[in-house]
Amino acid sequence: MRMFRAMEASASALTAERLRMDLIANNLANINTTRTAEVGPYRRRYAVVEERQESFANVLAQQVGRPAEPGMGVRVAQIAEDQAPFKEVYDPNHPDADANGIVRLPNVDMLQEITDMMMATRVYEANLTAFNAAKSMALRALEIGR
Repeated sequence: MRMFRAMEASASALTAERLRMDLIANNLANINTTRTAEVGPYRRRYAVVEERQESFANVLAQQVGRPAEPGMGVRVAQIAEDQAPFKEVYDPNHPDADANGIVRLPNVDMLQEITDMMMATRVYEANLTAFNAAKSMALRALEIGR
């Protein structure tokens, strides 16, 4: 039903933002991890979000020759690793220091993570407000039919 499209779009955004918050928490937890199973320092991870278009209604509409309808929400396309260079610090006493005493630290920036966390929180709150507004309108529409 078209009545629930706004709630579906908001729910998909809530899921994506929750995943972003989980990734940010993981990045912050590994801000000092110099050794991982992949060998080397931890690499910052982030979610790549894209518009969700695959729905039965859109596939059917395209087969019949009608254009697909927008507003299907979002989905996380992939979890990517940041390819920014690692930070290098001189610390010859560190167990992971190379022959020159240089330690490679993760490419996680605390300020960037906090900024991303604030943005993810605001987007989550906005989508929750939109979801609740759509739910309220749907309930009021049902009350009209009584």
